[in-house]
Amino acid sequence: MSDKKIEHRENYNIFKPITTRWMDNDVYGHVNNVTYYSYFDTAANSYLIEEGGLDIQNSPVIGYVVNSGCDYHSGIAYPDRIEAGLRVDRLGNSSVQYGIAIFKEGEDLPSANGHFVHVFVDRESGKPVAIPDSMREALEKITVAS
Repeated sequence: MSDKKIEHRENYNIFKPITTRWMDNDVYGHVNNVTYYSYFDTAANSYLIEEGGLDIQNSPVIGYVVNSGCDYHSGIAYPDRIEAGLRVDRLGNSSVQYGIAIFKEGEDLPSANGHFVHVFVDRESGKPVAIPDSMREALEKITVAS
């Protein structure tokens, strides 16, 4: 488990409930470390879909994950009820770095926290483009001061 500073629930702007699944547990009886990245992806993309107008099937601009990291603090296991805290730590012209933490429902300290970076690209060419206005507006709403 990490020795890094653990951020509290109050440091995140919004929360997305996530249902753990039986298959999330590994042979050690807790959610496997790689599954946290799936939770990060779910939190960021559900926010973009719900608040930023991302159409995952048809949007001409999509986000590619180019960097991610996670620090683990305590275990979770199915059937724990969890929430992903989400914020924007850095917003550029074509990229965004999210801060994401996974909390057991109702707990103040996360089981894990990390970051996740999207670079927005043209779906057809794969080349970076400016973040579309509707997505930028949604991301600005959850941006924290540096």
